[in-house]
Amino acid sequence: MQPYNQIDVDAPFTLAFQAVGLKWAKYIVAIGALKGMTTVLLANLLGQARYFTHIGRTHMAPPFLAAVNEKTGTPVNATIVMTILNSIVGFFTSLDVLANLLSLATLFIFSPVSLALLVRRYYAGGGTTDSDRNKLIGFLVLIIGSSITTTVYWAVGNNGWIGFAVTVPIWFFATLGLQVVVKEARKPKLWGVPLMPWIPSTSIAINVFIMSSIDSASYIRFGIWTLLLLVYYVFIALHASYDAALVHQQLPSQIHHLESRLYLFSFNVIQWSTEYCHSNE
Repeated sequence: MQPYNQIDVDAPFTLAFQAVGLKWAKYIVAIGALKGMTTVLLANLLGQARYFTHIGRTHMAPPFLAAVNEKTGTPVNATIVMTILNSIVGFFTSLDVLANLLSLATLFIFSPVSLALLVRRYYAGGGTTDSDRNKLIGFLVLIIGSSITTTVYWAVGNNGWIGFAVTVPIWFFATLGLQVVVKEARKPKLWGVPLMPWIPSTSIAINVFIMSSIDSASYIRFGIWTLLLLVYYVFIALHASYDAALVHQQLPSQIHHLESRLYLFSFNVIQWSTEYCHSNE
């Protein structure tokens, strides 16, 4: 409908219909886009509220976020707080900044998830030999290193295909070596990711490669937020969650002690009542 160099990034479909004379269609597209964005925003808010409900139960976030309304059975406090915070951030922040920061955070999270999947499938404490463990570490280093090197070469280099002819085969043979040489430590009971280790390894390479397309300012913002959250986790959340777990662990013994004291008190009351009745006969 339009050449790619004339597309308006803010409203591509709406203005594309307008450019070809279908002005009535642009309103339908705009309403559909508004409905879709509203649905996505509401779904994200509901999901975030439930995440923070579970985080609040561990005391890594303020515990009042874990409160669930008795009538509706929903985390009202967390929903209200997350809605207000998201509204403030969305109101005062540019859409481009939010989009790049969210994309960077998502890609960064997906990469460790894929790495953790490889570690979980090929390593088990007490079941994996030292030789297989060392091979696993070596192959993972090659996979991650070749993915990063390929990305950096593509981002800053203009020397043709020579660099890719080195880094891509390293990634390929590292993944193949992990599949052939290292024995799987865990077998999925019901369902597991197929084509191991190719899918997680490919996920790492693709995520790292896409991250190179994000601007440097987003990396600075992401680094600042990550540092702040790490400081909060180390100095506040970690200790709060440990204290909460300790209290939860000690709670059964405290309940048992309280039950014993109540039983002893009840027994003394009954014995005293019996003796009192006998003395009055």
